[in-house]
Amino acid sequence: QFSFQENGWGASLAERLVRKCDVVNRGFSGYNTRWAKLLLPRLISKSGGAENTVAVTIFFGANDSALKDLNPKQHVPLEEYAANLKSMIQYLKSVDIMEDRIILITPPPLQESAWEKECLAKGDKLNRLNATTGEYAQACVQVARDCGIDVVDLWTLMQKNQDFSSFLSDGLHLSRKGNTFLAGQLWSLLEKKLSALPSLLPYWRDVDHMNPEASLL
Repeated sequence: QFSFQENGWGASLAERLVRKCDVVNRGFSGYNTRWAKLLLPRLISKSGGAENTVAVTIFFGANDSALKDLNPKQHVPLEEYAANLKSMIQYLKSVDIMEDRIILITPPPLQESAWEKECLAKGDKLNRLNATTGEYAQACVQVARDCGIDVVDLWTLMQKNQDFSSFLSDGLHLSRKGNTFLAGQLWSLLEKKLSALPSLLPYWRDVDHMNPEASLL
């Protein structure tokens, strides 16, 4: 949901793809794969133009991996999480969005001390653990391997040889730097898929101003 906020990764991709294709945000703050699996047919369908879809990202796990005892509403068991991802991939294939157009994104790492402050401010205990989030990230990577699709392993990449806290605004959600990092990782995959897309309508200097219909219709 926050990907189209100022400096968000969705907004960054939309800027890169202007005049190439529309980048559509269908994110829902707080949702997990159990709920998303039910919603997906309402969001993407054959009648809704799925055949014109050039890429789909699926980005879940931060809520699914919430600790069951402390956050039962968002928690989804690890095995069900993996099954739900596979179910969403199968659904996309059923509306002719094939594996080469699907990208999974793992949850980012959790900075526990920062997120604990957020929880305590609401009168709650720390309801997530980075190690647990890592298990869900690993499951997401395995689903991608099993299904033959691309994956951005944020959990691993953000922790590679660096302090990852700057990638997060509150220990859980992406900061400006985290959004930029994810946009870059996604673009490295999307550029290959989308580089051949033609620009929509000609550059203005190429329009025949004496006969614009010849250029635009």
